[in-house]
Amino acid sequence: MSDSCGHMFMPFFGFLVRLLVDFLMASAALELMGFLLGLLGMLGTLVATVLPYWQISAHIGSNIVTAVANMRGLWMECVYQSTGAFQCETYNSMLALSSDLQASRALMVISLVLSILAVLLAVLGMQCTVCLGSSGALKGRLAGTGGGLFLAAGLLSLIPVSWTTHEVVQTFYRPNVPSSMKYELGECLYLGLASALISMLGGGLLSVSCCEESDGGRGRRHGPGYPYPGVASTGVRMTSQTYRNPTLQVGGVGATSRGQ
Repeated sequence: MSDSCGHMFMPFFGFLVRLLVDFLMASAALELMGFLLGLLGMLGTLVATVLPYWQISAHIGSNIVTAVANMRGLWMECVYQSTGAFQCETYNSMLALSSDLQASRALMVISLVLSILAVLLAVLGMQCTVCLGSSGALKGRLAGTGGGLFLAAGLLSLIPVSWTTHEVVQTFYRPNVPSSMKYELGECLYLGLASALISMLGGGLLSVSCCEESDGGRGRRHGPGYPYPGVASTGVRMTSQTYRNPTLQVGGVGATSRGQ
């Protein structure tokens, strides 16, 4: 019974696989998917940059029972109490911050700026948009540049996230650090990591779709006479067939005699 069911569903699964491969091989579909992934990665990077959940106080040792939870981010430090009170205080002096925090701020902001530029260039260069007319070569270069910017933005946001993760883990396992000074990984680190990978994946898809131009990716654009084959932009049919009057074709010889 199981063998018969397997043979029954094999053609269906094969059809789904072929459909998925054809969808991924289409240049326009790759561009659209890469753009959506890059946009999603940019939004995730923005949320991870603004929220303070980079480091959360660890409840271990003598600090296992506490009514206060400390959270640290790039721009502020917050305190959450068991009564429901939530207070945040921004870092007043930028020069008084540590060098790693300043570098993390700069890298995340640069990543967001590059992502915004990548979105603008990708919108101008994608095949599904009507910007810049039908200049396929220029649109391909713009889309490829947008993909490269998405890659660079994902790489820049990955550096501070990995750096902070390494520092938190190293500090947590140091025996000479008191329990009250140890922190755990916050939600923003996981979100930043996922957003960086998604941005890099979207940029790679955009770049690959633009590299298909020499293989017919952007050469599949319809000609001036689409959807009527053989019609040029001047409106003249270029086939070798001659025009015949339908009245003469229906009447045959009788119609010819009547015409005479």
